[in-house]
Amino acid sequence: MDILAKIAEQKIREAMERGEFDNLPFHGVRIVPEDLSGVPEELRMGYKVMKNAGILPQEMQLKKEMVSLQQLLDACEDDVEKKRLQKKLNAKAIRFNMLMEKRSKGSAYQKYQAQIMQLLG
Repeated sequence: MDILAKIAEQKIREAMERGEFDNLPFHGVRIVPEDLSGVPEELRMGYKVMKNAGILPQEMQLKKEMVSLQQLLDACEDDVEKKRLQKKLNAKAIRFNMLMEKRSKGSAYQKYQAQIMQLLG
């Protein structure tokens, strides 16, 4: 063990003895590791960073917007508004399909295509 690790370990023990960790949020709550088996190994770190920052990958954001537009379209009764919403939905679908076609050329996508399609369902 290097000197920095020993110093850190000593500081942690001292803080524990003083009870500095006793009233932390989630104290005593079991942490369940996140299942990242559906994410290719080379993309996991980027996925975690984006998830922790509250950012969706571009294809997931487009899919989310498409679902919202479809719900608005289903509830819409005005013909002019329906056409406007349908046009927006079509544009998003084209962008999504182009993005997916571009990504399909990468080996990670080809390896996990079935899992990705199941998630996008």
